[in-house]
Amino acid sequence: MEELTKTWNSLTLSKCEGSNFRIKEEEAKTEFILAAKFLTKKALNIEAIAKTFTPLWRSKNDLRIKKESDHVVLFSFDDKSEMEKVMEAEPWSFDKRLMVLQWYGREMDVGDMEFRKVTFWVQVHDLPIRFWTKKIAEQLCEAIGEVNKEIAEAESEGDNFMRVQVTIDITQPLSRGKVVLLDSGKELWVHFKYERLPSLCFWCGCLGHEDRDCELWVDSEGSLLPESQQFGP
Repeated sequence: MEELTKTWNSLTLSKCEGSNFRIKEEEAKTEFILAAKFLTKKALNIEAIAKTFTPLWRSKNDLRIKKESDHVVLFSFDDKSEMEKVMEAEPWSFDKRLMVLQWYGREMDVGDMEFRKVTFWVQVHDLPIRFWTKKIAEQLCEAIGEVNKEIAEAESEGDNFMRVQVTIDITQPLSRGKVVLLDSGKELWVHFKYERLPSLCFWCGCLGHEDRDCELWVDSEGSLLPESQQFGP
């Protein structure tokens, strides 16, 4: 774009070509766009993506889908509330691989977008029942990401666990749990489960690649045993 600008700036423009046409911001088309990065090495099939998400997201207006780069797709909505509902229902996956969503503005460069944050529901297991409170569960999860504290109490209680909505940096390994120290001096292991979790590398706990693409596996030249995996389903 810079080169193009330099080119036309160096031209001698005629009266017809000159800058006498003004575009007003209020005349711009109103649309709300989500950029989605698909964490996969496979080539994207836009038709298959459209067939998957158009009925899932139930957009009242046309959901427009455009491939922006090898693994980034733009979803355009006419209604802001529809876009927000999709974001609130994270995480989303396609072909068992995570899809990282980020709001996209026309002034943004997709190449500068980081695609590193995804919101998950995290279940907190093995807490003593007397500590089953929304506050304690949220405090435990603050170590793994940004906690949404606006969630209603009823949504925070599972059958035998507490659940917290957390925005997580997916460039880091998922946290498996946390050691808790009681006043008595006793230590407990509280473990986390992630709802709607797509494919995960069982060697390093990251979401961006498969087991066979993990540096730990590659460096071992395939000698690692399944028993040594630090993560699991």
